[in-house]
Amino acid sequence: MSTVADMPKAFLHPFAKPSRESFVRIVRGEGALLWDANGRELVDGMASLWYCAIGHGRKEMADAIAAQVTTLEAYSCFDPFTTDPAEQLAEELSTIAPMADARVFFTGSGSESIDTAMKLARLAHVLAGEGHRKLIISRVRGYHGTAYGGTSAQGIAPNKEHFGPFVDEVVQVPADDVEALASLMAQRGNEVAAVLVEPVQGAGGIYPAHEGYLESVRRLCDQHGAYLIFDEVISGFGRLGTWFASHHYGVRPDFVTFAKAITSGYQPLGGVFVGPTPRAALEGDPDFFLRTGFTYSGHATVCAAGLKNLEIIRREGLVQRATHVGDRLSTGLQSLADDGVIHHVRGLGAMWAAGLGPDQHAMTMRDHMFEHGGVICRALNADSLLFCPPLVISDEQVDRMVDAIAAAAAAS
Repeated sequence: MSTVADMPKAFLHPFAKPSRESFVRIVRGEGALLWDANGRELVDGMASLWYCAIGHGRKEMADAIAAQVTTLEAYSCFDPFTTDPAEQLAEELSTIAPMADARVFFTGSGSESIDTAMKLARLAHVLAGEGHRKLIISRVRGYHGTAYGGTSAQGIAPNKEHFGPFVDEVVQVPADDVEALASLMAQRGNEVAAVLVEPVQGAGGIYPAHEGYLESVRRLCDQHGAYLIFDEVISGFGRLGTWFASHHYGVRPDFVTFAKAITSGYQPLGGVFVGPTPRAALEGDPDFFLRTGFTYSGHATVCAAGLKNLEIIRREGLVQRATHVGDRLSTGLQSLADDGVIHHVRGLGAMWAAGLGPDQHAMTMRDHMFEHGGVICRALNADSLLFCPPLVISDEQVDRMVDAIAAAAAAS
Protein backbone atom coordinates (compact mmCIF):
# COMPACT_ATOMS: atom_id res chain seq x y z
CA MET A 1 0.00 0.00 0.00
CA SER A 2 1.47 3.36 -1.04
CA THR A 3 2.14 5.73 1.83
CA VAL A 4 3.20 9.25 2.57
CA ALA A 5 6.49 9.07 4.46
CA ASP A 6 6.74 12.52 6.00
CA MET A 7 4.13 12.17 8.72
CA PRO A 8 5.20 13.79 12.01
CA LYS A 9 6.44 11.23 14.52
CA ALA A 10 4.76 13.08 17.39
CA PHE A 11 1.41 11.44 16.55
CA LEU A 12 1.02 8.02 18.22
CA HIS A 13 -1.57 6.35 16.01
CA PRO A 14 -4.41 4.23 17.39
CA PHE A 15 -4.51 0.56 16.38
CA ALA A 16 -1.16 0.78 14.60
CA LYS A 17 2.44 -0.24 15.16
CA PRO A 18 4.15 2.52 17.19
CA SER A 19 7.27 1.82 15.13
CA ARG A 20 5.54 2.64 11.85
CA GLU A 21 6.67 5.91 10.26
CA SER A 22 4.65 6.06 7.02
CA PHE A 23 0.89 6.35 6.69
CA VAL A 24 -1.59 7.04 3.90
CA ARG A 25 -2.57 10.67 4.30
CA ILE A 26 -6.20 11.39 3.44
CA VAL A 27 -6.66 15.03 2.50
CA ARG A 28 -10.16 15.44 1.03
CA GLY A 29 -13.53 13.75 0.80
CA GLU A 30 -16.74 14.14 -1.16
CA GLY A 31 -19.66 11.76 -0.87
CA ALA A 32 -18.28 8.22 -0.86
CA LEU A 33 -14.98 9.29 -2.41
CA LEU A 34 -11.69 10.29 -0.81
CA TRP A 35 -8.41 11.64 -2.13
CA ASP A 36 -4.97 11.01 -0.64
CA ALA A 37 -1.99 13.36 -0.59
CA ASN A 38 -0.84 11.98 -3.96
CA GLY A 39 -4.13 12.99 -5.58
CA ARG A 40 -5.38 9.42 -5.84
CA GLU A 41 -9.18 8.96 -5.89
CA LEU A 42 -10.46 6.26 -3.52
CA VAL A 43 -13.84 4.66 -2.83
CA ASP A 44 -14.48 4.71 0.91
CA GLY A 45 -15.74 1.19 1.50
CA MET A 46 -15.84 1.61 5.28
CA ALA A 47 -17.51 5.02 5.83
CA SER A 48 -14.16 5.85 7.44
CA LEU A 49 -14.59 3.70 10.56
CA TRP A 50 -18.24 2.59 10.23
CA TYR A 51 -19.59 6.11 10.77
CA CYS A 52 -19.86 8.45 7.75
CA ALA A 53 -23.44 7.65 6.71
CA ILE A 54 -24.15 10.93 4.88
CA GLY A 55 -20.81 10.99 3.06
CA HIS A 56 -17.87 13.34 3.23
CA GLY A 57 -17.61 17.07 2.55
CA ARG A 58 -21.20 18.17 3.30
CA LYS A 59 -21.19 21.98 3.34
CA GLU A 60 -24.46 22.18 5.24
CA MET A 61 -22.84 20.25 8.08
CA ALA A 62 -20.00 22.77 8.14
CA ASP A 63 -22.51 25.63 8.12
CA ALA A 64 -24.53 24.17 11.00
CA ILE A 65 -21.39 23.60 13.04
CA ALA A 66 -20.10 27.12 12.32
CA ALA A 67 -23.44 28.70 13.18
CA GLN A 68 -23.46 27.01 16.57
CA VAL A 69 -19.81 27.86 17.28
CA THR A 70 -20.47 31.53 16.62
CA THR A 71 -23.56 31.47 18.86
CA LEU A 72 -22.41 29.28 21.75
CA GLU A 73 -19.67 26.74 21.08
CA ALA A 74 -20.38 24.78 24.27
CA TYR A 75 -21.29 24.99 27.90
CA SER A 76 -21.34 22.39 30.64
CA CYS A 77 -24.61 20.50 31.08
CA PHE A 78 -23.77 19.54 34.67
CA ASP A 79 -26.43 20.65 37.18
CA PRO A 80 -27.95 23.26 36.91
CA PHE A 81 -27.15 24.06 33.26
CA THR A 82 -28.40 22.94 29.87
CA THR A 83 -28.31 24.12 26.25
CA ASP A 84 -30.88 24.18 23.47
CA PRO A 85 -28.98 21.86 21.07
CA ALA A 86 -28.63 19.19 23.76
CA GLU A 87 -32.30 19.37 24.68
CA GLN A 88 -33.41 19.44 21.06
CA LEU A 89 -31.25 16.50 20.01
CA ALA A 90 -32.41 14.41 22.96
CA GLU A 91 -36.03 15.10 22.01
CA GLU A 92 -35.35 14.25 18.37
CA LEU A 93 -33.63 11.02 19.33
CA SER A 94 -36.47 10.01 21.63
CA THR A 95 -38.77 9.91 18.58
CA ILE A 96 -36.66 7.21 16.91
CA ALA A 97 -35.48 5.36 20.02
CA PRO A 98 -35.78 1.56 20.11
CA MET A 99 -37.99 1.77 23.22
CA ALA A 100 -40.81 4.04 24.35
CA ASP A 101 -40.27 6.70 27.03
CA ALA A 102 -36.49 6.61 26.71
CA ARG A 103 -34.19 9.29 28.03
CA VAL A 104 -30.87 10.12 26.40
CA PHE A 105 -27.52 10.40 28.19
CA PHE A 106 -24.84 12.02 26.01
CA THR A 107 -21.19 10.98 25.85
CA GLY A 108 -18.30 11.73 23.52
CA SER A 109 -17.77 8.30 21.93
CA GLY A 110 -18.92 4.72 21.67
CA SER A 111 -16.39 3.63 24.28
CA GLU A 112 -17.76 6.17 26.76
CA SER A 113 -21.28 5.03 25.90
CA ILE A 114 -20.51 1.40 26.71
CA ASP A 115 -18.88 2.25 30.04
CA THR A 116 -21.82 4.49 30.90
CA ALA A 117 -24.40 1.82 30.09
CA MET A 118 -22.54 -0.69 32.25
CA LYS A 119 -22.40 1.80 35.13
CA LEU A 120 -26.04 2.79 34.80
CA ALA A 121 -27.15 -0.86 34.70
CA ARG A 122 -25.40 -1.60 37.98
CA LEU A 123 -26.59 1.67 39.51
CA ALA A 124 -30.23 1.17 38.50
CA HIS A 125 -30.25 -2.22 40.25
CA VAL A 126 -28.89 -0.59 43.42
CA LEU A 127 -31.62 2.04 43.32
CA ALA A 128 -34.22 -0.69 42.72
CA GLY A 129 -33.06 -2.56 45.83
CA GLU A 130 -31.08 -5.17 43.88
CA GLY A 131 -27.57 -3.97 44.63
CA HIS A 132 -26.15 -7.50 44.61
CA ARG A 133 -26.51 -7.52 40.81
CA LYS A 134 -23.04 -6.67 39.46
CA LEU A 135 -22.31 -9.28 36.78
CA ILE A 136 -22.11 -8.07 33.17
CA ILE A 137 -22.23 -10.79 30.51
CA SER A 138 -20.95 -10.10 26.99
CA ARG A 139 -20.14 -12.33 24.01
CA VAL A 140 -17.08 -13.66 22.25
CA ARG A 141 -16.31 -11.53 19.14
CA GLY A 142 -17.93 -8.48 20.75
CA TYR A 143 -15.93 -5.26 20.45
CA HIS A 144 -17.48 -2.68 22.86
CA GLY A 145 -14.75 -0.04 22.61
CA THR A 146 -11.46 0.44 24.39
CA ALA A 147 -12.20 2.19 27.68
CA TYR A 148 -11.77 -0.07 30.70
CA GLY A 149 -15.37 -1.19 30.99
CA GLY A 150 -15.61 -1.96 27.29
CA THR A 151 -12.17 -3.57 27.21
CA SER A 152 -13.27 -5.79 30.09
CA ALA A 153 -16.33 -6.76 28.03
CA GLN A 154 -14.28 -7.33 24.87
CA GLY A 155 -14.74 -10.65 23.18
CA ILE A 156 -11.76 -10.11 20.88
CA ALA A 157 -8.81 -11.57 22.76
CA PRO A 158 -5.91 -9.65 21.15
CA ASN A 159 -7.53 -6.35 22.13
CA LYS A 160 -7.29 -7.33 25.81
CA GLU A 161 -3.71 -8.55 25.92
CA HIS A 162 -1.49 -6.81 28.49
CA PHE A 163 -4.15 -4.28 29.56
CA GLY A 164 -5.33 -6.08 32.69
CA PRO A 165 -6.40 -6.31 35.40
CA PHE A 166 -9.89 -5.59 34.17
CA VAL A 167 -13.17 -4.49 35.71
CA ASP A 168 -14.48 -7.15 38.08
CA GLU A 169 -17.56 -9.23 37.37
CA VAL A 170 -17.50 -8.98 33.58
CA VAL A 171 -17.51 -12.31 31.71
CA GLN A 172 -17.98 -13.56 28.14
CA VAL A 173 -20.01 -16.42 26.70
CA PRO A 174 -19.75 -17.86 23.17
CA ALA A 175 -21.54 -15.79 20.54
CA ASP A 176 -25.02 -16.97 19.52
CA ASP A 177 -24.90 -19.89 21.97
CA VAL A 178 -28.19 -19.57 23.83
CA GLU A 179 -27.52 -22.66 25.89
CA ALA A 180 -24.23 -21.29 27.19
CA LEU A 181 -25.91 -18.06 28.25
CA ALA A 182 -28.87 -19.90 29.78
CA SER A 183 -26.52 -22.17 31.72
CA LEU A 184 -24.57 -19.24 33.16
CA MET A 185 -27.73 -17.38 34.08
CA ALA A 186 -29.16 -20.48 35.70
CA GLN A 187 -26.10 -20.59 37.93
CA ARG A 188 -25.73 -16.86 38.61
CA GLY A 189 -28.98 -15.29 37.44
CA ASN A 190 -29.60 -13.39 40.66
CA GLU A 191 -26.18 -11.73 40.29
CA VAL A 192 -26.59 -10.53 36.69
CA ALA A 193 -26.90 -6.79 36.16
CA ALA A 194 -27.01 -6.90 32.36
CA VAL A 195 -26.30 -8.83 29.21
CA LEU A 196 -24.38 -6.78 26.63
CA VAL A 197 -24.92 -7.67 22.95
CA GLU A 198 -24.07 -6.25 19.54
CA PRO A 199 -27.09 -7.25 17.40
CA VAL A 200 -24.64 -7.40 14.49
CA GLN A 201 -21.07 -7.91 15.65
CA GLY A 202 -19.14 -5.38 13.59
CA ALA A 203 -15.44 -5.09 14.33
CA GLY A 204 -15.39 -8.79 15.20
CA GLY A 205 -16.14 -9.63 11.56
CA ILE A 206 -19.75 -8.63 10.69
CA TYR A 207 -21.72 -11.48 12.21
CA PRO A 208 -25.48 -10.90 12.48
CA ALA A 209 -27.11 -12.58 15.46
CA HIS A 210 -28.49 -16.01 14.62
CA GLU A 211 -32.23 -16.24 14.02
CA GLY A 212 -34.10 -16.21 17.31
CA TYR A 213 -31.01 -15.52 19.42
CA LEU A 214 -31.84 -11.98 20.48
CA GLU A 215 -35.41 -12.94 21.34
CA SER A 216 -34.03 -15.71 23.54
CA VAL A 217 -31.64 -13.30 25.28
CA ARG A 218 -34.55 -10.96 25.98
CA ARG A 219 -36.53 -13.80 27.53
CA LEU A 220 -33.58 -14.88 29.68
CA CYS A 221 -33.06 -11.32 30.91
CA ASP A 222 -36.74 -11.05 31.81
CA GLN A 223 -36.69 -14.43 33.51
CA HIS A 224 -33.69 -13.55 35.67
CA GLY A 225 -34.34 -9.85 36.27
CA ALA A 226 -31.37 -8.59 34.23
CA TYR A 227 -31.19 -5.62 31.88
CA LEU A 228 -30.50 -6.09 28.18
CA ILE A 229 -27.97 -3.67 26.65
CA PHE A 230 -27.73 -3.41 22.87
CA ASP A 231 -24.46 -1.99 21.56
CA GLU A 232 -25.64 -0.17 18.44
CA VAL A 233 -22.58 2.02 17.98
CA ILE A 234 -22.24 0.61 14.45
CA SER A 235 -25.73 -0.67 13.64
CA GLY A 236 -27.61 2.50 14.61
CA PHE A 237 -28.93 5.33 12.45
CA GLY A 238 -30.07 3.44 9.40
CA ARG A 239 -27.25 1.01 8.76
CA LEU A 240 -29.60 -1.99 8.59
CA GLY A 241 -32.44 -0.24 6.76
CA THR A 242 -34.13 0.65 10.05
CA TRP A 243 -33.22 3.36 12.52
CA PHE A 244 -31.73 0.75 14.84
CA ALA A 245 -31.05 -2.98 14.75
CA SER A 246 -33.51 -3.24 17.63
CA HIS A 247 -36.25 -2.27 15.18
CA HIS A 248 -35.01 -4.73 12.56
CA TYR A 249 -35.05 -7.64 14.99
CA GLY A 250 -38.16 -6.53 16.85
CA VAL A 251 -36.47 -6.88 20.24
CA ARG A 252 -36.76 -4.26 22.97
CA PRO A 253 -33.58 -3.60 24.97
CA ASP A 254 -33.35 -1.70 28.27
CA PHE A 255 -30.31 0.32 27.22
CA VAL A 256 -28.96 1.13 23.76
CA THR A 257 -25.52 2.63 23.19
CA PHE A 258 -24.88 4.76 20.12
CA ALA A 259 -22.18 6.93 18.52
CA LYS A 260 -20.54 7.05 15.04
CA ALA A 261 -23.38 7.78 12.56
CA ILE A 262 -25.24 10.05 15.01
CA THR A 263 -23.11 12.84 13.45
CA SER A 264 -21.60 10.83 10.57
CA GLY A 265 -18.28 11.63 12.23
CA TYR A 266 -18.48 15.38 11.61
CA GLN A 267 -18.20 15.84 15.39
CA PRO A 268 -17.48 13.24 18.11
CA LEU A 269 -20.70 12.24 19.86
CA GLY A 270 -22.09 9.18 21.61
CA GLY A 271 -24.87 8.37 23.99
CA VAL A 272 -27.09 5.90 25.78
CA PHE A 273 -30.83 5.41 25.50
CA VAL A 274 -32.17 4.61 28.97
CA GLY A 275 -35.38 2.60 28.76
CA PRO A 276 -38.41 2.79 31.06
CA THR A 277 -37.41 0.14 33.61
CA PRO A 278 -33.95 1.50 34.52
CA ARG A 279 -35.29 5.03 34.06
CA ALA A 280 -37.89 4.41 36.74
CA ALA A 281 -35.17 3.23 39.12
CA LEU A 282 -33.01 6.30 38.44
CA GLU A 283 -35.93 8.69 38.88
CA GLY A 284 -37.56 6.98 41.85
CA ASP A 285 -35.80 8.87 44.65
CA PRO A 286 -36.19 12.65 44.19
CA ASP A 287 -33.07 13.23 46.29
CA PHE A 288 -30.82 10.92 44.26
CA PHE A 289 -27.96 12.73 42.47
CA LEU A 290 -26.45 11.02 39.41
CA ARG A 291 -22.67 11.26 39.79
CA THR A 292 -21.44 10.28 36.35
CA GLY A 293 -20.92 12.15 33.10
CA PHE A 294 -18.30 13.75 30.91
CA THR A 295 -17.06 17.28 30.34
CA TYR A 296 -18.56 17.22 26.85
CA SER A 297 -21.86 15.44 27.65
CA GLY A 298 -24.36 17.52 25.70
CA HIS A 299 -21.69 19.65 23.98
CA ALA A 300 -23.70 22.27 22.08
CA THR A 301 -21.75 22.24 18.80
CA VAL A 302 -21.58 18.47 18.71
CA CYS A 303 -25.35 18.25 19.29
CA ALA A 304 -25.97 20.81 16.54
CA ALA A 305 -24.04 18.51 14.19
CA GLY A 306 -26.20 15.61 15.31
CA LEU A 307 -29.39 17.53 14.57
CA LYS A 308 -28.25 18.50 11.07
CA ASN A 309 -27.04 14.95 10.35
CA LEU A 310 -30.41 13.47 11.34
CA GLU A 311 -32.15 16.07 9.17
CA ILE A 312 -30.07 14.98 6.18
CA ILE A 313 -30.68 11.27 6.83
CA ARG A 314 -34.43 11.90 6.95
CA ARG A 315 -34.56 14.27 3.98
CA GLU A 316 -32.51 12.03 1.69
CA GLY A 317 -34.18 8.78 2.77
CA LEU A 318 -30.89 7.21 3.77
CA VAL A 319 -32.47 4.72 6.18
CA GLN A 320 -34.38 3.25 3.26
CA ARG A 321 -31.41 3.62 0.92
CA ALA A 322 -29.34 1.37 3.19
CA THR A 323 -31.44 -1.55 1.99
CA HIS A 324 -30.66 -0.75 -1.64
CA VAL A 325 -26.94 -0.30 -0.94
CA GLY A 326 -26.83 -3.55 1.01
CA ASP A 327 -28.74 -5.48 -1.65
CA ARG A 328 -26.44 -4.35 -4.42
CA LEU A 329 -23.29 -5.02 -2.40
CA SER A 330 -24.41 -8.41 -1.12
CA THR A 331 -25.55 -9.47 -4.61
CA GLY A 332 -22.14 -8.59 -6.00
CA LEU A 333 -20.34 -10.41 -3.23
CA GLN A 334 -22.57 -13.44 -3.58
CA SER A 335 -21.80 -13.63 -7.29
CA LEU A 336 -18.11 -13.77 -6.38
CA ALA A 337 -18.80 -16.55 -3.89
CA ASP A 338 -20.90 -18.47 -6.44
CA ASP A 339 -17.98 -18.28 -8.87
CA GLY A 340 -15.49 -19.47 -6.24
CA VAL A 341 -13.66 -16.13 -6.15
CA ILE A 342 -14.25 -15.83 -2.39
CA HIS A 343 -15.32 -18.46 0.11
CA HIS A 344 -18.57 -16.98 1.47
CA VAL A 345 -20.57 -13.85 2.22
CA ARG A 346 -22.08 -12.72 5.52
CA GLY A 347 -23.78 -9.57 6.71
CA LEU A 348 -27.01 -7.63 7.00
CA GLY A 349 -28.35 -4.31 5.77
CA ALA A 350 -25.42 -2.26 4.49
CA MET A 351 -22.76 -4.17 6.48
CA TRP A 352 -21.10 -7.05 4.62
CA ALA A 353 -18.03 -9.26 4.82
CA ALA A 354 -16.27 -11.29 2.15
CA GLY A 355 -15.06 -14.49 3.78
CA LEU A 356 -11.86 -15.66 2.09
CA GLY A 357 -10.53 -19.09 1.29
CA PRO A 358 -7.52 -20.70 3.00
CA ASP A 359 -5.23 -19.80 0.08
CA GLN A 360 -6.14 -16.11 0.25
CA HIS A 361 -4.84 -13.45 2.63
CA ALA A 362 -6.97 -10.48 3.64
CA MET A 363 -4.11 -8.01 4.11
CA THR A 364 -2.62 -8.82 0.71
CA MET A 365 -5.98 -8.48 -1.00
CA ARG A 366 -6.78 -5.25 0.87
CA ASP A 367 -3.52 -3.70 -0.33
CA HIS A 368 -4.11 -4.84 -3.91
CA MET A 369 -7.60 -3.31 -3.85
CA PHE A 370 -6.13 -0.01 -2.65
CA GLU A 371 -3.22 0.08 -5.08
CA HIS A 372 -4.95 -1.16 -8.22
CA GLY A 373 -8.66 -0.57 -7.64
CA GLY A 374 -8.67 2.59 -5.58
CA VAL A 375 -10.90 0.94 -2.97
CA ILE A 376 -10.62 1.09 0.82
CA CYS A 377 -11.91 -1.77 2.98
CA ARG A 378 -10.91 -3.31 6.31
CA ALA A 379 -8.99 -6.55 6.51
CA LEU A 380 -9.82 -8.71 9.52
CA ASN A 381 -7.14 -11.19 10.46
CA ALA A 382 -6.24 -13.18 7.34
CA ASP A 383 -9.67 -14.36 6.32
CA SER A 384 -12.17 -11.51 5.89
CA LEU A 385 -12.66 -8.23 4.04
CA LEU A 386 -15.19 -5.91 5.68
CA PHE A 387 -17.43 -3.31 4.00
CA CYS A 388 -19.65 -0.63 5.50
CA PRO A 389 -19.86 2.17 2.89
CA PRO A 390 -21.47 5.59 3.22
CA LEU A 391 -25.20 5.32 2.55
CA VAL A 392 -24.85 7.90 -0.24
CA ILE A 393 -22.56 5.60 -2.24
CA SER A 394 -23.52 5.21 -5.91
CA ASP A 395 -24.26 1.92 -7.62
CA GLU A 396 -21.17 2.39 -9.78
CA GLN A 397 -19.01 2.84 -6.69
CA VAL A 398 -20.47 -0.31 -5.10
CA ASP A 399 -19.70 -2.23 -8.28
CA ARG A 400 -16.18 -0.81 -8.25
CA MET A 401 -15.65 -2.34 -4.81
CA VAL A 402 -16.84 -5.75 -5.98
CA ASP A 403 -14.65 -5.58 -9.11
CA ALA A 404 -11.65 -4.69 -6.95
CA ILE A 405 -12.16 -7.84 -4.87
CA ALA A 406 -12.28 -9.98 -8.00
CA ALA A 407 -9.09 -8.38 -9.34
CA ALA A 408 -7.30 -8.82 -6.02
CA ALA A 409 -8.35 -12.46 -5.84
CA ALA A 410 -7.08 -13.09 -9.36
CA ALA A 411 -3.73 -11.54 -8.48
CA SER A 412 -3.29 -13.45 -5.20
